[in-house]
Amino acid sequence: MSGRLTPRRPRSALRSGRLRAAALGTALATVLVPALSACGGDASTAGGSATLKWASSYFPTHWDPVVSGSGAQFRELALVYASLTRTDATGKAVPDLAKSWEYNAKGDQITFHLRSGLKFSDGTPVDATAVKAAIVRAQKQKNSALFGDLTSIKSVDANGLDAVLHLSQVDYQIPQLLGERVLQIASPKAAASPTKLDQSPVGAGPFIVTQLVPGTKVLLKKNPDYWDAKDIHIDNVELTSAPDAATVVSGLQTGVYNFADIAPSQAEAAKKAGLDVFVQPGFNAANLSLNVNKAPFNNAKVVDAVRYAINRQEFVDKLTFGYGSATNQPFPKGYVAYDPQSANDYAYDPAKSKQLLSEAGYKSGQIKLNLVIPAEDPQAEIVQAQLAKVGITVTIKVDKNWATPFFAKDLTFSLYGTTGRDSAAQTLTAHFGPNGPLNLSSPYEPSGFEAAIAKVRQTPLDSPDYTTVLQAATRAGLQSKALVFTYSSPNLIAKSKSISALPKNPAHIDWTGVTISGSN
Repeated sequence: MSGRLTPRRPRSALRSGRLRAAALGTALATVLVPALSACGGDASTAGGSATLKWASSYFPTHWDPVVSGSGAQFRELALVYASLTRTDATGKAVPDLAKSWEYNAKGDQITFHLRSGLKFSDGTPVDATAVKAAIVRAQKQKNSALFGDLTSIKSVDANGLDAVLHLSQVDYQIPQLLGERVLQIASPKAAASPTKLDQSPVGAGPFIVTQLVPGTKVLLKKNPDYWDAKDIHIDNVELTSAPDAATVVSGLQTGVYNFADIAPSQAEAAKKAGLDVFVQPGFNAANLSLNVNKAPFNNAKVVDAVRYAINRQEFVDKLTFGYGSATNQPFPKGYVAYDPQSANDYAYDPAKSKQLLSEAGYKSGQIKLNLVIPAEDPQAEIVQAQLAKVGITVTIKVDKNWATPFFAKDLTFSLYGTTGRDSAAQTLTAHFGPNGPLNLSSPYEPSGFEAAIAKVRQTPLDSPDYTTVLQAATRAGLQSKALVFTYSSPNLIAKSKSISALPKNPAHIDWTGVTISGSN
């Protein structure tokens, strides 16, 4: 999955990998004993410092942010790396490494003014040269997962602490885009060897890596030179690849961990165990991906038949345990980009689905599809059953190398789930644009989408017309025949009561102001 947005893996698919990781962890125990000797108890080490013990289902495969991309693991990488901007509780871009920014009058140039006196954990200065290096690397490194997100940036001038971005088009989305998901900035000195950086990350974020066991565990300490270090009250972090889902809650109860992402099915058990369950808003959305360049989806009536055959509420009822909601869009209801006018398009209607299949010239049972997915997933079984009701036979095929044919656009039918982008325009482009990584039907795009998304980029975020223009672009994108959205769900986190409330920044985990009992 390296190189693109990362779908959340179903918990059942994680089991074998986690068991292998656990075995590796046991084998490495003697190496880690000195660093972990104070892991007992809930919040503090033997020295009394506040320790976050995080069991992550998204433990990064790559620690080079250019390679890791903007998938769910960006939250873990944000422990190490800071960005030009970050996202506040309203979803807007606010200062991070950049203290401010402004556009030129035309809107095709933006200057970011960096904070003074900052440095990466290897001592390299955080300046405009570092920003330029990060952008150029993300655009040109062969294994970059981010090049498609930065197409608006034509060139960068580095003038001391001022990074001047020259754009190929008017684009007011840049401050939203260049946050934790898309431009986590590494030390240019360390990034001179991307392979080494991938396992020895060096950033200017709130924490510094002190030890990394690939695929298993990372130990971090507070970065005293982080620009907002005064508001970081956690001294140490132990980030561990989450074990089998069944043991996560018990691990939280016993103090092995004090923080973990959980599946909706675990939320009730976590509450009964006396843990806090934090419901974090996000941009998560699941979909069926169709390739209109291949039969039978080159017939528009077959595509529409699939749309009408999908009962979105069944996904919500069976998979989210009350935490999700049905959606026919890549955004949850209530989000600024969600289009109310499209809310009832293609409502569940199996009779109409059968009629469309008949009009397309297909009898019941004639259409046989392979649904190719990366791992066992209950969503696939729901799709299989729902399409069977309208006469479409689906065979589920698990291909652990699924990413290669998916991103090469070689599959006909698949599933995907994304965490979105902080820039709604970029989320739309990723799904509906002709080169969008999530558009299985590339280079196809719906009529009118290109003009609609260009208008979004040309509209300042504080314009009174922004919401209307953005929702119109969503509406244009939803004319695409390549995706059928099903449901959205928030991120769920179980934590010890010793950890204070987290900021409700959508999709982000912000450690600013968070305390753990025993910290100062």
